[in-house]
Amino acid sequence: MFHPVNWSLALLSYATAFTFGYLLGSIPFGLIVTRLAGTQDIRSIGSGNIGATNVLRTGRIGLAVATLLGDALKGTAAVLLTYHFGRQDLAIFAALGAFLGHVFPVWLRFKGGKGVATYVGILIAFAWPVAIAYCVIWLVIAATTRYSSLAGLTASTTVPVILWLNKAGPQALLFLVLTVALWIAHRANLWRLLNGTESKIGQSVPAAPP
Repeated sequence: MFHPVNWSLALLSYATAFTFGYLLGSIPFGLIVTRLAGTQDIRSIGSGNIGATNVLRTGRIGLAVATLLGDALKGTAAVLLTYHFGRQDLAIFAALGAFLGHVFPVWLRFKGGKGVATYVGILIAFAWPVAIAYCVIWLVIAATTRYSSLAGLTASTTVPVILWLNKAGPQALLFLVLTVALWIAHRANLWRLLNGTESKIGQSVPAAPP
């Protein structure tokens, strides 16, 4: 039988872990690094996205790499710090918060990135060999098709399966949820892929609408 106090403490712990992850995940590294570098607002060029793929459209590869690392590492940090001071179940809630914080940052009126880098950063924290497998699949598909979105989405479908086969049930469930969320965040890309209008890696795209 659950004691009311214990149940309340458990809910508070999960809420705290989720909020901590969300706040870390909501740090808009793409916007920060481009502003520090003196470029125009990243939201006004290309797709208007704050992720590394759109930052690359500034022509500054270094800024794109910095954005990629920042967006990935905030997911890794959210999981590892929570796991260090708490439990694995709390780290799962922090991971979910970090992903949603990146996609829906409160500081940018809930208009963030697509979540691929943060997804990989979270995966590194839970199962780095699976993260390597994800990156290999991404590289193969990206090199073959030059579609970053297609590479990321295809690679993501393998993650819950690999984790499940390795008997990592809680993580497999988490990444099933994150994979579905990743596909939803890329719904516009999916539509463009189906229509043959999706931009390829290195290809310029029209400026984002104001």
